[in-house]
Amino acid sequence: MPTVPPTLIERVTYLLCDADGNLFPSEEPAFDASAEVTNTFLASVGIDRRYTADELRHVATGMNFRTTALTLAADAGVTDVDIEPWVAEERRAVTAHLGATLTPHQPTIDALAALSGELELAVVSSSALSRLAACFTATGLDDLLPPERRYSAEDSLPVPTSKPDPAVYTHACADLGIEPEQGLAVEDAVAGVRSAVGAGCPVVGNLLFVLPAERAERREALLAAGALAVVESWQELADLVLPVVSGRPGAGEALAGAAR
Repeated sequence: MPTVPPTLIERVTYLLCDADGNLFPSEEPAFDASAEVTNTFLASVGIDRRYTADELRHVATGMNFRTTALTLAADAGVTDVDIEPWVAEERRAVTAHLGATLTPHQPTIDALAALSGELELAVVSSSALSRLAACFTATGLDDLLPPERRYSAEDSLPVPTSKPDPAVYTHACADLGIEPEQGLAVEDAVAGVRSAVGAGCPVVGNLLFVLPAERAERREALLAAGALAVVESWQELADLVLPVVSGRPGAGEALAGAAR
């Protein structure tokens, strides 16, 4: 069984949190709204393929709409696309739907509050800042993760991109004034783990909002992509990380066990 030396996270001063599907269960409702826009976009460029929300989720988890739509179009042989109006429409539709459907998850709020006692918290996401704002307000996380600590691959970079491109993690670390190894990323998707690893950040996978039937496969995929360990809740992450960063004994055994 693999083990993870505590030395890999002893230098951590920031917790860099992915948002969608990680801090709140937004993946399924987001794809409900996104699938409608995606299918209308595909029809507009002469592509017959249509996606259910679940099919689109499996294709696009960890990527933003711009990357997903351009990839689907290119795979069908369509490359000359004005994607920006569709990006704006998908953002509007998904943001409105998430703002109306998400609710606070108290165990996550409590665990993040405990983590914030030892680590600074920031958000590193592929999603647009307007979408993040609606989600954080709906889930009661505005105080713990305020706007000035949110980084978006869609809005925070000179050229929009999406995970697994490491650019958003590289930018976040530079803006926060930390070395990548000082930022522990928490990700639920393979694309996110690859993004953080590519930037040089240590990563822990989180299965909290992954569908139960998909957890075993996701766990293996996250570890294969470079996650140091995989947890099933933010409280489990707190139990894993806090003994290391606060210098309490017994951290090595806890971290090794979570990596199994």
